[in-house]
Amino acid sequence: MSKKALFYEKMADNKVRCNICHRHCVILDKKRGFCKGRENNNGELYAVNYGKVCSMAIDPIEKKPLFNFHPNSSVFSVATGGCNFRCLHCQNWQISQYAPDDIPYNELYPEDIVNMAVKYNCDGIAYTYTEPTIFYELMNDTSNIAKEKALFNTMITNGYIEKEPLKNLKIDAMNIDIKGNEKFYKEVCFAKLEPVLETCINAKKLGIHCEITNLIIPTYNDAIEDIRLIIEFVKDKLGKETPLHFTGFYPDYKLTNVPPTPAEPLINAQKMAIEEGLKYVYVGNVPGCDENTYCPNCGELLIKRRGFSVIENNLDVVGSSCKCPKCREKIDIII
Repeated sequence: MSKKALFYEKMADNKVRCNICHRHCVILDKKRGFCKGRENNNGELYAVNYGKVCSMAIDPIEKKPLFNFHPNSSVFSVATGGCNFRCLHCQNWQISQYAPDDIPYNELYPEDIVNMAVKYNCDGIAYTYTEPTIFYELMNDTSNIAKEKALFNTMITNGYIEKEPLKNLKIDAMNIDIKGNEKFYKEVCFAKLEPVLETCINAKKLGIHCEITNLIIPTYNDAIEDIRLIIEFVKDKLGKETPLHFTGFYPDYKLTNVPPTPAEPLINAQKMAIEEGLKYVYVGNVPGCDENTYCPNCGELLIKRRGFSVIENNLDVVGSSCKCPKCREKIDIII
C-alpha cells in the first residue's frame, strides 16, 4: 500500500519536488526519486515503501550505538529498502541500494510495528539499518502511536533529513553519522557534508538526545585533520557532553580492497577527543577495545560493557538524573 507523501511541492508539467531531504529531488510523472522510495503519480508524490518492512529485529540499544540513552534497554528495529546515499562502503547494501519492492519484505504498518514492540517487551523502536528519512511516513505514523504506548523512538541516520520534517517527528534520540570531510562525502557517499552538520545542530536545538558516530576507514578518512574536524565540531557546536563513537571499518560492498581498521587509530582518535574535553568518547567494532562509560571528572567506571551487553551499572540514579557514585559528578545519561 502506497501512502501520500509528506513535504513535497507540485510543479509544472506534473513534476513534483520532494523536500524530505537535502537532495530536493525533482521527480517526473511515473518516476521515483534518488532514494527509490517516493514516486510521482500524476503530479502527487507517494511513499511506495509504506508498510514494506524488509528488515526487523529486537536489538539492544547499545547496538545502534546509543550508549548514553536508556542503557541496557531493548528496541524493535525496522527498515524499508532504499537510501538517499550511495556509500561505497555500505554494510547494509543488500537492502539500502535496492528499491523497497525489489527485495523481500513483510507487510507491516505502524500499529503492527508498535504491537510487535509491545509483544516482545521492547522499551522503544529504532528506525535504522537503511536510512529512515526515506521511509519518513512510516516512521512518522509509527512514532506517534509508539508515544501513546509509552515507547521511545530512536533514529539511526545519515543526517540528510530537512529541518521541517525533523521538527515534525516525535523522535527521542538520534545517532547521526558524520562520515568525513567534504571530499569524502562527494567521492564516497555522493552527498554533501554541510547538511549533515546542520541536522546535528537542529536536532540538539529540538532537545533530541544526540550521539555521533564516525566510521574510520583506512586511507579514506583516517587523517588527523579529518578526525580533528569532527571532534571540534562536536565540541563547539553540539557540546562536550555529546557522546562520540569512533568505529572500525570492515571491507564490504565496493570497498572490499580496503583493509579493516586496526585498533590504534581508533584509540588515538579517542585520546584526541578526550584531550579536547569531550566527556563521553567510545571506540567500537574492533575486538579488545574499551567500550565502557567512565566518569568524566574522576574516571570511575560507571557502565561496563561487553560487546552490546551491559554487565555492570554503577550509576547513582536519583529520580531522572544520574550521578557518579564516587565524586557525585552529574552524568549525562538518560535513564
